[in-house]
Amino acid sequence: MILLLGGTSETAPLAEAIAEAGFAVMVSTASDVPLAIGNHPRISRRSGLLDAEGMVQLAVELNIRAIVDASHPYASAGHAHAKEAAEALGIPYLQWSRPLSLRVGDFVSVAHDHEEAARIAFSFGKPVLLTTGSRNLLQYAVESETTGIPLIARVLDHSDSIRACDVAGIPGDRVITGRGPFSLEDNLAAIKEFGIGVVVTKDSGEAGGVPEKVEAARLTGCRLVMVKRPNTTSDRTYEDAPELVAAIKALVPNRLPVR
Repeated sequence: MILLLGGTSETAPLAEAIAEAGFAVMVSTASDVPLAIGNHPRISRRSGLLDAEGMVQLAVELNIRAIVDASHPYASAGHAHAKEAAEALGIPYLQWSRPLSLRVGDFVSVAHDHEEAARIAFSFGKPVLLTTGSRNLLQYAVESETTGIPLIARVLDHSDSIRACDVAGIPGDRVITGRGPFSLEDNLAAIKEFGIGVVVTKDSGEAGGVPEKVEAARLTGCRLVMVKRPNTTSDRTYEDAPELVAAIKALVPNRLPVR
């Protein structure tokens, strides 16, 4: 069995490709948010956060032969746990990487982390639309309160995300909930409704809806602040699904009959 760490829109096609190659696939996601994982009978799913120790225990229970890390490109801790678990188990660790979408233009500012992004975003004196999720709200909420500039947060429509906004002190009428990737029209509507002047995003690639955010910012004259990805790539990092599957076949030769 292959352990596929998922949670993004690439999860289903990757799981199906691996299953069709003759492997049983356990898709593991940090949350229980509904997610397409593919329809192949060899694919199953479990949810809940796993540290390295928990991943090792799960791998032993399920006789995991390799770990494929297709979790979010900004999930630094998750990547580290997966690498540690694979090393402890003596099994291959392979990483899926979204192609980068980072394009620096005259309206785009690049930040190395969320603390820097928050400082940059609120330096323009205009309302800020934060589209980086619910895990790094506090830095932006503090800058909003300090500067008196409105912060609008767009987060997943999930109780944990809404609770995180509440803890950060972001009023409910300044929270947009939904599940991305969001269209150009969605982004334009949010910018217009709240009078946004700055959009903050991560470089989550095309699958993360970044091109639509960039275009919406360009069309409306907004500044765009983009948080760079952490450097978490491994020696076995793939941006092409067939290459990833071929590597799994080479590293884990014993597989089920293809059907």
